[in-house]
Amino acid sequence: MKFSIIIPTLNEENTIEGCLTPLLPLRNECEIIIADGGSIDNTRILAERLVDKVITSERGRSKQMNNGARQATGDMLIFLHADTCLPENALQLIRLKICSARLWGRFDIQLSGAPLMLKVISQMMNWRSRLTGIATGDQVIFVSRSVFDKVGQYPEISLMEDIALSKALKNISPPICLKDKVISSGRRWEQNGVVKTILLMWCLRLRYYFGADPELLAFLYANGVFTQFKLTDLWRPAKGD
Repeated sequence: MKFSIIIPTLNEENTIEGCLTPLLPLRNECEIIIADGGSIDNTRILAERLVDKVITSERGRSKQMNNGARQATGDMLIFLHADTCLPENALQLIRLKICSARLWGRFDIQLSGAPLMLKVISQMMNWRSRLTGIATGDQVIFVSRSVFDKVGQYPEISLMEDIALSKALKNISPPICLKDKVISSGRRWEQNGVVKTILLMWCLRLRYYFGADPELLAFLYANGVFTQFKLTDLWRPAKGD
């Protein structure tokens, strides 16, 4: 089994070396691809010596990951965010659990950061994922190329592409839920406030479920906006906000 790790980036010069350096021992077992969305900082320069390929893509995480997957040569794809670190034995863990009946999955997550509440949030994310069979991008989704192509790859929407992909993959099989943890940055939670971010994320998910435009949700997510929400927004598509 050959692995391809695909990392979407956009202006990640402050985190990219910390993401890529721990992956160096894996390069004899897999290829590492940066799918950059047009960074204007030093992201690509810093990444070039640490990866197999740096490709430039139209901006948008789902588009970047799809473009990375199209240029990957592995038969198992791992989609890794630039602020997330894999466990050292990640590839072995996937090899042990993957089988013909279950060809996709994700890891448990631990959010890094000072607030103790981040540990609680991490555990709740892992429990929710096990209960629903839905994985988030921060949990590092892995999937066989054949199944990824079968479901049409990531839908090229501005937000919730991980939720949409998980729903499509669930129609084929439940996910493999690895208990080993990836470490993901809790910077957004710390910057915007833990409680506020929890409320924002749940409202975004509810609005997506009820048909809200992903473009609008992406704007609200990027700006950490919660005050614009009204209770009635939870039940309407909100196409023209």
